[in-house]
Amino acid sequence: QVQLVESGGGSVQAGGSLRLSCVASARTFRLNVAWFRQAPGKEREFVAAIKWTAIESFYADSVKGRFTISKDNAQNTVYLQMNSLKSEDSAAYHCAARYPGSWPKTQPHEYEFWGQGTQVTVSS
Repeated sequence: QVQLVESGGGSVQAGGSLRLSCVASARTFRLNVAWFRQAPGKEREFVAAIKWTAIESFYADSVKGRFTISKDNAQNTVYLQMNSLKSEDSAAYHCAARYPGSWPKTQPHEYEFWGQGTQVTVSS
């Protein structure tokens, strides 16, 4: 079992930045890790993913060029740097992990392990 704990959420004005962290209880070098987000009344949607090698990453079109996912295997931590935030980025952000398989995976049911989430609120 892998436990994931997110942090770094908060309130920010449009155009601002936040960095989310996801700390894993297991060695992240063995895991593919993704960030998803869910706004009230909406389905959980894929944001970004990083492969266990930390070499490859994949982004949703809505965040490409603004968000960056990175992985520090020594710290068992995955980060999501979010720049140029927009009001539509407001959501609960969840970290998810799976053991490596085909790549990339963008559907929530394809991930085995989940964190509780951290709230991001962007005001315009």
